Amino acid sequence: MGRNKFSQAEIEAIAKLLRRKLAGNRAQQKLVRHELRVKYEFNISDFNVQGQAFGDAELMQAIDRGAIHILDDATIAAMKEKRARDKARDAQQTEADAATPPAPEADWHEAMKQWDAWEAQQKSSGQY
Repeated sequence: MGRNKFSQAEIEAIAKLLRRKLAGNRAQQKLVRHELRVKYEFNISDFNVQGQAFGDAELMQAIDRGAIHILDDATIAAMKEKRARDKARDAQQTEADAATPPAPEADWHEAMKQWDAWEAQQKSSGQY
Protein backbone atom coordinates (compact mmCIF):
# COMPACT_ATOMS: atom_id res chain seq x y z
CA MET A 1 0.00 0.00 0.00
CA GLY A 2 1.22 3.46 -0.82
CA ARG A 3 0.46 6.79 0.77
CA ASN A 4 -2.99 8.28 1.23
CA LYS A 5 -1.86 11.72 2.43
CA PHE A 6 -0.63 14.26 -0.10
CA SER A 7 -0.07 17.99 -0.41
CA GLN A 8 -2.24 20.07 -2.74
CA ALA A 9 0.69 20.43 -5.17
CA GLU A 10 1.15 16.66 -5.23
CA ILE A 11 -2.57 16.13 -5.88
CA GLU A 12 -2.40 18.52 -8.83
CA ALA A 13 0.66 16.71 -10.24
CA ILE A 14 -1.00 13.31 -9.72
CA ALA A 15 -4.17 14.55 -11.48
CA LYS A 16 -2.06 15.74 -14.41
CA LEU A 17 -0.31 12.36 -14.61
CA LEU A 18 -3.66 10.55 -14.47
CA ARG A 19 -4.96 12.63 -17.40
CA ARG A 20 -1.78 11.76 -19.30
CA LYS A 21 -2.28 8.09 -18.46
CA LEU A 22 -5.83 8.04 -19.82
CA ALA A 23 -4.70 9.73 -23.06
CA GLY A 24 -1.66 7.50 -23.61
CA ASN A 25 -1.09 4.11 -25.14
CA ARG A 26 -0.25 1.03 -23.09
CA ALA A 27 3.49 1.75 -22.86
CA GLN A 28 2.89 5.37 -21.86
CA GLN A 29 0.36 4.23 -19.24
CA LYS A 30 2.94 1.90 -17.72
CA LEU A 31 5.46 4.74 -17.49
CA VAL A 32 2.91 7.01 -15.82
CA ARG A 33 1.90 4.31 -13.30
CA HIS A 34 5.58 3.75 -12.53
CA GLU A 35 6.15 7.46 -11.93
CA LEU A 36 3.07 7.60 -9.68
CA ARG A 37 4.36 4.68 -7.60
CA VAL A 38 8.00 5.78 -7.38
CA LYS A 39 7.77 9.56 -7.12
CA TYR A 40 4.51 9.92 -5.17
CA GLU A 41 4.03 6.45 -3.62
CA PHE A 42 0.59 6.54 -5.21
CA ASN A 43 -0.90 3.16 -6.11
CA ILE A 44 -4.03 3.39 -8.22
CA SER A 45 -5.15 0.00 -6.93
CA ASP A 46 -5.46 1.45 -3.41
CA PHE A 47 -8.30 3.73 -4.52
CA ASN A 48 -10.02 2.43 -7.65
CA VAL A 49 -12.84 0.01 -8.34
CA GLN A 50 -11.33 -3.03 -10.00
CA GLY A 51 -11.84 -3.13 -13.75
CA GLN A 52 -12.61 0.57 -14.09
CA ALA A 53 -10.30 3.27 -15.39
CA PHE A 54 -8.84 5.63 -12.80
CA GLY A 55 -8.44 9.22 -13.87
CA ASP A 56 -8.47 12.65 -12.31
CA ALA A 57 -12.25 12.52 -11.77
CA GLU A 58 -11.88 9.32 -9.73
CA LEU A 59 -9.02 10.96 -7.83
CA MET A 60 -11.35 13.78 -6.79
CA GLN A 61 -14.02 11.25 -5.79
CA ALA A 62 -11.46 9.46 -3.59
CA ILE A 63 -10.65 12.80 -1.94
CA ASP A 64 -14.36 13.54 -1.42
CA ARG A 65 -15.04 10.16 0.20
CA GLY A 66 -12.01 10.58 2.51
CA ALA A 67 -9.80 7.85 1.07
CA ILE A 68 -7.18 10.49 0.22
CA HIS A 69 -6.29 13.32 2.59
CA ILE A 70 -4.77 16.66 1.62
CA LEU A 71 -2.34 18.03 4.20
CA ASP A 72 -0.09 21.08 4.32
CA ASP A 73 3.38 20.99 2.75
CA ALA A 74 5.24 21.03 6.09
CA THR A 75 3.36 17.98 7.37
CA ILE A 76 4.00 16.09 4.13
CA ALA A 77 7.72 16.99 4.28
CA ALA A 78 7.95 15.74 7.88
CA MET A 79 6.14 12.54 6.90
CA LYS A 80 8.55 11.95 4.01
CA GLU A 81 11.56 12.54 6.28
CA LYS A 82 10.23 10.00 8.77
CA ARG A 83 9.64 7.44 6.01
CA ALA A 84 13.21 7.98 4.77
CA ARG A 85 14.60 7.48 8.30
CA ASP A 86 12.51 4.32 8.74
CA LYS A 87 13.65 3.00 5.36
CA ALA A 88 17.32 3.65 6.27
CA ARG A 89 16.85 1.94 9.65
CA ASP A 90 15.23 -1.07 7.98
CA ALA A 91 18.08 -1.27 5.46
CA GLN A 92 20.63 -1.23 8.28
CA GLN A 93 18.72 -3.97 10.09
CA THR A 94 18.62 -6.06 6.92
CA GLU A 95 22.37 -5.63 6.49
CA ALA A 96 22.97 -6.59 10.13
CA ASP A 97 20.76 -9.66 9.74
CA ALA A 98 22.65 -10.66 6.59
CA ALA A 99 25.99 -10.32 8.40
CA THR A 100 24.87 -12.68 11.18
CA PRO A 101 25.91 -16.23 10.33
CA PRO A 102 23.02 -18.64 10.08
CA ALA A 103 22.43 -21.02 12.96
CA PRO A 104 23.78 -24.49 12.30
CA GLU A 105 21.15 -26.85 11.07
CA ALA A 106 20.18 -29.69 13.34
CA ASP A 107 21.30 -33.11 12.21
CA TRP A 108 18.08 -35.07 12.47
CA HIS A 109 19.91 -38.38 12.08
CA GLU A 110 21.93 -37.62 15.20
CA ALA A 111 18.81 -36.42 17.00
CA MET A 112 17.03 -39.69 16.18
CA LYS A 113 20.00 -41.71 17.50
CA GLN A 114 19.91 -39.75 20.74
CA TRP A 115 16.14 -40.23 21.00
CA ASP A 116 16.42 -43.96 20.38
CA ALA A 117 19.18 -44.22 23.02
CA TRP A 118 17.08 -42.30 25.53
CA GLU A 119 14.01 -44.38 24.75
CA ALA A 120 15.99 -47.63 25.12
CA GLN A 121 17.34 -46.43 28.48
CA GLN A 122 13.82 -45.58 29.66
CA LYS A 123 12.53 -49.01 28.63
CA SER A 124 15.41 -50.85 30.31
CA SER A 125 14.92 -48.96 33.55
CA GLY A 126 11.19 -49.64 33.50
CA GLN A 127 10.20 -45.99 33.34
CA TYR A 128 8.72 -46.17 29.87
